[in-house]
Amino acid sequence: MSATAFTPPHAADSTILARHTAVLVFAAFALAYFLSALVRAVTATLSPTLSLEFGLNASDLGLLAGGYFLGFAATQLPLGKWLDQYGPKKVIVAFLAVAVLGCMAFAWASSFYGLLLARIVTGAGVSACLMAPLTGYRRWFLPGAQLRANSWMLMTGSFGMVAATLPVQWLMPLLGWRGLFWGLALAILLSMVVIAWAVPSWQTDRKTPSAPATPALAGTADGGYSAIWRNHYFRRMAGLGFFNYGGMVAVQTLWAGPWMVRVAGYTPGEAATGLFLINASMLCTFWLWGIVNPRLVQRGVKVEALIQWGLPISFVVLASNILLGSGTGWLGWALFCVSSTFVSLSQPAVGMAFPSHMAGRALSAFNLVIFAGVFVVQWGIGLLVDAFARLGWSEMATYQGAMGVFFVTCLLAYAYFLFARADNPSP
Repeated sequence: MSATAFTPPHAADSTILARHTAVLVFAAFALAYFLSALVRAVTATLSPTLSLEFGLNASDLGLLAGGYFLGFAATQLPLGKWLDQYGPKKVIVAFLAVAVLGCMAFAWASSFYGLLLARIVTGAGVSACLMAPLTGYRRWFLPGAQLRANSWMLMTGSFGMVAATLPVQWLMPLLGWRGLFWGLALAILLSMVVIAWAVPSWQTDRKTPSAPATPALAGTADGGYSAIWRNHYFRRMAGLGFFNYGGMVAVQTLWAGPWMVRVAGYTPGEAATGLFLINASMLCTFWLWGIVNPRLVQRGVKVEALIQWGLPISFVVLASNILLGSGTGWLGWALFCVSSTFVSLSQPAVGMAFPSHMAGRALSAFNLVIFAGVFVVQWGIGLLVDAFARLGWSEMATYQGAMGVFFVTCLLAYAYFLFARADNPSP
C-alpha cells in the first residue's frame, strides 16, 4: 500500500456531514476531550500538594503521572477494533463511564498505590476521547476539514490543560484536590449525555468486501493490525510519535512544572502561572494550525515536509533549555512545546494513509505508540533524575542530565524519520 499523507476518503465508504451537524458533533466531542486533557494535566499543578501529603519522590511522581498514560495505552488496540465495528458514539460513552469511576476512586484514595490505580483506570476511561472523534472525522469530514478538526481538538485539549493550571490553583483552597476530582466525575457524566444526544450512530458499510482487495491490506478484514504494523509509512512515523510527540506531552503535562520549581526556583503558585502560559501558548498554536492546514492541503504541501523542516526548531530550543539550566523558565518550555507541534500533524496523516474502514485501528495503533512514549518518557525522566541524584549530582544537574538523554532520543527518532522508507508496499 502506498501511503500518501492526504489520501481523500473513498467515495464508497464516506458519509460527509452537513456543516451545522458537523459543528454540533465537533462541540460534543470537544467537551469530552477538554475534560480528558484537564484530568491528564492536573497532576502537574497538584504535584507539590500530592508530594507533600503522600511523601512522593521524583520517580513516584513520574509513575503517578505516567499511570494515566499506562491505562490509556493498554486500551488502544481493542479500542481501534471496537471503533471500526461499533462506531465512535457507543464506544466513547462506554469508556467515559469508566473514567467517571476512575475520578471517584482518585478522590477516595488514601495511599500512593490507590492514587496510581485510580490514575490507570481514569486513563483507560478517557482513552477514546481523541480516537473516537478522529475515527468519525475520517468518515464524516473531507481531508482539509479532518486536519483542521484534529488541530482544533488539540486546541480544545490545550484549553483543558490551561484549566488544569491557575483555575485549579484557585479552586484548591475552596474544594481541595479530592473535591476537584468529584467535580470532574460529574462533568464527565454530563459529557456522556451530550455525546449520546448529539453524535450520529455508526452506519456499517455493507459494501465493504469481506476480504481485502490487495496484499497490503491482508489481515485487516477480521479487524486485525498486521498490515498496519507492517506499513512503512506507519513505521516511519512511529519513532516521532513515541519520542518526539510523547516527549512533548510528557513535558507539557508534568516535567515543565517540577523544572520550574526545582531548577528555576519558582514557587508553586508561580509554577502554576507558568503552566497556564505554556498551555495558553499551545492553545493558540493549535488554533493557528487549524486555520492554516486546509490551505496547505489545497496547495499540496505535505505533512512530511512540514515535519522535516519544522521539527528541528524544537531540538534547538530543547538544547538551549538544558544548557541554560536555572535560566530556563516557563518561556523556554513554552517555546519547546510550541515548536514541537509540527509532530502533531503525523496523527491525522497516519489516519488518512489508510482506508476509512481501517481508520479506528490505524489511529489507535499510532495513539498507542504516542502514549506508550508519554509513559516511558514521563517515568524515565523521573528515574534518571533520582539515579543522577544518587551519584551525587546537584539538583539542577540531575534535571539537565535527564533532559539530555531525552534530547538524544528525539534526535535518533528524527534521523529514522528522515532515512526510513515510507512509500514501498508493505511486505
